[in-house]
Amino acid sequence: MQEPNQSSVTEFILLGFFFSPRTTPLFFSAFLITYLLIILGNGLIIILIFLDSHLHTPMYFFIVTLSMLDLSYTSTTMPQMLAHLASQKKTISFASCVAQMYIFLVLGITESWLFAVMSIDRYVAICHPLRYKVIMSPWLCGVMVMFCGLWGVISAFVYTVFAMRLPYCGPNKINHFFCEVPAVLKLACADTSVNDQVDFIIGFSVILVPLSLILVIYINIFFAILRIRSAQGQLKAFSTCASHITVVTMFCVPAMVMYMKPGSEASQEEDKNLALFYNVISAFLNPIIYSLQNKDVKRAFFKVMGLDRAPE
Repeated sequence: MQEPNQSSVTEFILLGFFFSPRTTPLFFSAFLITYLLIILGNGLIIILIFLDSHLHTPMYFFIVTLSMLDLSYTSTTMPQMLAHLASQKKTISFASCVAQMYIFLVLGITESWLFAVMSIDRYVAICHPLRYKVIMSPWLCGVMVMFCGLWGVISAFVYTVFAMRLPYCGPNKINHFFCEVPAVLKLACADTSVNDQVDFIIGFSVILVPLSLILVIYINIFFAILRIRSAQGQLKAFSTCASHITVVTMFCVPAMVMYMKPGSEASQEEDKNLALFYNVISAFLNPIIYSLQNKDVKRAFFKVMGLDRAPE
């Protein structure tokens, strides 16, 4: 049993990834280039959709929101990771760790529910095309995004409070590249079984529920597509959903593995790789997936670049 007057940790040391002195500059350059490409790719999508009036539709409103979340999401972790790779000092204050944990969770949970909202948008577009703009009004789209953000704020608050109410008396070395809940909980000087239960319950509401909703919606979309008579119409409908399904899989599956398994079964190295995937890799690939398979985005790009039309 821990004494109530024991000393508390005032700062943490983020161990990050373990690279040899020779390979550290190489990985630093790779991560830096990746981060700059994330800013460029997501920033370009935001600018293109803002400038091209033809892209002022519900689907692209949600894509802009996703790009903004990805930019904020990676900016919560990557600049600090790059700074720690470039220097010997790898500390973060207790307050900064709590703030990073909370902001990261808010953005991640918001994005998880945004994927469910985007699947609803695809369902209406494919199953009710004539009423699409009437049903998916700007007001409804705004309310949906506000719901995602509010759910993120509340769920992240519960996550963070339950994690940081525990005593942390040392050691203070976090085997991660940022303050993520599962990694921080390993340093707690108390039993974390209650946290495991809370994490599972909240994880159910912020990961499994949106995923289940997405699954049900896409089953309905699939049967609706099969009723389309022309093969070209079926292909077009499938292509509008392919990007979304790919992005959801890259983000939600690693996050589900990360947050819904008991802390005793967690591998620290595996957790870092999973976090790198859904925090960095997915944000890097999202603009590529949405732009390479989207003629409207490519057309808007060539228009902004001063070309009349994109090559076929």
